[in-house]
Amino acid sequence: MSDRITIPQYAMALAEVASLRSEDPFRKVGAAALDFDNRVIATAYNGLAPGFDAPEGFWDDRDKRQKFMLHAEINLCSLFKRGEAKIVATSTMPCTACMQTLCAYGIKEVYYREVYKASDAPEIAETYGIKLEQVVA
Repeated sequence: MSDRITIPQYAMALAEVASLRSEDPFRKVGAAALDFDNRVIATAYNGLAPGFDAPEGFWDDRDKRQKFMLHAEINLCSLFKRGEAKIVATSTMPCTACMQTLCAYGIKEVYYREVYKASDAPEIAETYGIKLEQVVA
């Protein structure tokens, strides 16, 4: 038996490292995309739009600032073209809108660590024939 980690575990490890870059004090989410040869093509995390410097006190009110946050999956998809990525790993299950976006980008497999109960991702994945699977440490 090999000690080598699987491709989903590899992608998840990259997503977990990417999450460490998030500025969000409430929820740090990372994501990684691999192409059809299992090569890393992008990593991203949830946060503010590139170049935006949050004013003093911005992070204090989660509800107020939430509408300005870009989800890790959206940031990730901005880094490649439709059809280039096969696998996406996210540290948290994609929300409904992010799962829809991953479908639009032609993602075939989505792996996640933490369950997000408010998401319709399982139903969306099943409908579109996308593998959605939890990867635990």
